[in-house]
Order: sequence, then structure tokens, then C-alpha cells
Amino acid sequence: MRPMHRSAATGLALLLLLAPLTGSAFQFKDLLDKAKTAAQQHSPGAGQPNGVNLPNSDVAAGLKEALAKSTTDAINTLGRNDGFWNNPKVRIPLPGKLEQAGNLARKLGQGAKVDDFQLSMNRAAEKAVPQVADLFGDAIRKMTLDDARGILTGGDHAATDYFRRVAGPALTQRIHPIVAKATDSVGVTQKYKAFTASNSGSQLGGALGKLGGLGGKEGSSSLDLDDYVTKETLDGLFATIADKEKGIRDNPAQQTSALLKKVFGK
Repeated sequence: MRPMHRSAATGLALLLLLAPLTGSAFQFKDLLDKAKTAAQQHSPGAGQPNGVNLPNSDVAAGLKEALAKSTTDAINTLGRNDGFWNNPKVRIPLPGKLEQAGNLARKLGQGAKVDDFQLSMNRAAEKAVPQVADLFGDAIRKMTLDDARGILTGGDHAATDYFRRVAGPALTQRIHPIVAKATDSVGVTQKYKAFTASNSGSQLGGALGKLGGLGGKEGSSSLDLDDYVTKETLDGLFATIADKEKGIRDNPAQQTSALLKKVFGK
């Protein structure tokens, strides 16, 4: 690589490393715009094969852009009305053994209450997702050159696995109170109680009693629901990021900047 290109790539890596990634997903878009501009201005000649003998600065910059793009797309996909509910891959099901009770309830003409309860959990997840964008930004800034090389040569979901390792605990801690507030605002606990209490003494009520609340746990507290929705929200978010990451790796149409083509192009 010529000195000018090495300096430009290093500057781009520092730009991505130090960019303020706090607040909403819109700041990820700003990160991507800056990365694309820098890559267009300083990309090497077209004769250099994509992904061959790239310097660490290019690899780090490309991975940071890919992570930001994957995360932005995932947050925009899920963090809106019906983002979870209309997506069979991430739609939150009834918790634990309540799935059995829900199937019985539908047979007994109580399907509307089952749907209300399940929909409320998905609505809570949709409200929570956009509020954790800054934590993904922190994880991107923490990426080392060794991390970047490992992600580049890893499997289809290596970047997503990096997020789980680096940001997972912080995401759980951050998103739990957000989910708790969201579940309260959309009435998850009330809809759960409506689903269960109105069936006491019925065939469904007896089945619920045998199943023992949420997934076999004692009681039916909102804390159990919050824990469940938190886990399902993060699982859905990581699954969507993984899909976006694989698309960038495999689909040239999703390599939307010169830098992504350079790092991931075949």
C-alpha cells in the first residue's frame, strides 16, 4: 500500500474508533456516511484484489463499518411497530409451558386473550430495542486489531458473536429496566392476568395450575415476565444482526461502500 493510502486507512480507522456513538441509531448512519466518504476519497487503484493482504487498519475500519451497518439495519428493522410481531424468526412466543396452555385456550375460544398477551410482549420488545444503540457503539470502539482479524476470518456470524461477548452483559443490564417500563406501558402483566385469572375453575384454569405459572416458576410476577421478554428481545436482536452480517459477507449488493467491497469482496 502506498503511504498516502496507508495514512488514509489509518485515519479512517481512527475516525471509526473515536466517533461519538451515543444516543440513537441515527448516529450509526452518520458513522457510515463518514466511512463511505473517506473510502471513496482514499481507496487504492482498482487493480488490487479485494480482501488480499489488507493492512490491519483497513481490516479494522471495514469491520467497524460492517458492525455499524448490521446493527443499524437490525435496530431499524426490529425497533418499530410490528418489528417483532410480524417477523416469525424473532416473534416472542408464550413463555415456557404457557405455550401449552395457550393452545388449549384457543381450543376453548379464548384465542383473543392469548393473542393480546403475546402481542403485548412483542410490543414491549419493539419499544426497547432502539434505546440500546449506544452500547453497540461502545462495543465497536473497543474492537482491537486482533478482534478485527478474527472476525474477518471467522464464520458467518463472527461479528455477532463478538457483540455477544463484549456487549452482552451490558445489554442485559441496560435493557431489563427498559423492558420493565415497556411491559408496564403496554400492559403485559395485566394481559397475562386476564389470560389466566378469568379461567380459574375452568378446564384451562386447571391446566394452568398444573403448569405452575411462567415456565414452571413459582408465581406469576412481572419480574418473571420482564426477565423473559429481556432475553427474547436480545436473542431476536442478535439473530437479526447475524442475518445482516451474513448478507454483507455473501451479497455484493449489500457491500454498499468501497471499503466494504475491499474487505469483504470476493
